[in-house]
Amino acid sequence: MHEFEQPLRVETVDDPAPSPDGMVIEVRASGVCRSDWHAWMGHDSAVKLPHVPGHELAGVVAAVGPEVRGVREGDRVTAPFCCGCGVCESCRRGETQVCLNEYQAGFMGWGSFARYVALPRADLNVVGLPEDLDFVEAAALGCRFMTAWAAVHAHGRVAPGEWVAVHGCGGVGLSAIMIAAAMGATVIGVDVDARKLERARELGAAEVVDAREGDPSTAIRELTGGGAHVSLDALGSAGTCVASIRSLRRQGRHVQVGLLIADERKVALPMARVISYELEVLGVHGMAVRHYDALLRAVATGTVTPGRLIGRTIGLDQAGEELAAMSRFAQDGITVITDF
Repeated sequence: MHEFEQPLRVETVDDPAPSPDGMVIEVRASGVCRSDWHAWMGHDSAVKLPHVPGHELAGVVAAVGPEVRGVREGDRVTAPFCCGCGVCESCRRGETQVCLNEYQAGFMGWGSFARYVALPRADLNVVGLPEDLDFVEAAALGCRFMTAWAAVHAHGRVAPGEWVAVHGCGGVGLSAIMIAAAMGATVIGVDVDARKLERARELGAAEVVDAREGDPSTAIRELTGGGAHVSLDALGSAGTCVASIRSLRRQGRHVQVGLLIADERKVALPMARVISYELEVLGVHGMAVRHYDALLRAVATGTVTPGRLIGRTIGLDQAGEELAAMSRFAQDGITVITDF
């Protein structure tokens, strides 16, 4: 990427070398995520040009630094998009996703739209992959699915029998629907696209609401007999954020998953309702590396099947077109780069 909002170019560059405590991964699959679109649009001040996007990765360790002890060349791995430092207060509590000294490949440094990507602090941030989990499905876990897992499990604390509303049925929204339904919740999918609402039903939504037909929060309160126990804004807009909060019953939990950018950054929250209903308003910034074991066990047992979310695979030379298409919300599921 040499300019924001301009076509990407495939170029040959120098291979990265591992830092003393880091590793280099040979990328076998990399998802194309809406967060990559934000970087391409210039919404993230951490991105410096020229730049290589990409943060939903899976591959094989190609090299490690001399201080690395638990990672070896040839290991099949993935990593969270937010890599922790291991020494700050957040990391010491196991909350690496909110590290004070975080590193994000594809944003703060060059990412996985490349054959090789370097990551720091390998012993802390690496996640080993089971042999029976292919690289494409492993890449589909990155960012969207693992963020949805954290939103539903760690933050939303969804319990069997609860009502869960998901506003926005893109990659992260459909992931949240699948995960919440697998936990025994009754899920409502909300979108303005009939095709995406159909996919929401296929992936576990018991009900769907077409937001083009009016205020979705009213429909959700009617369907649930008072409101959802948990509601997620999986899109990231002032409108969906407020609708999510208004969808809740008393003492419900709103989870903000979608990024709020540009003119959407400042949201007039209905604080009178938050106070009178004793609502919780929660943010999600990826997932701590310590939660991967539970996620991978759920995948291994078939409790969740992220591979069902994959819409198509593409070559690296098509990545720029895919990012541009996100301006039109044209994706159907998750797109993964497999040909480098």
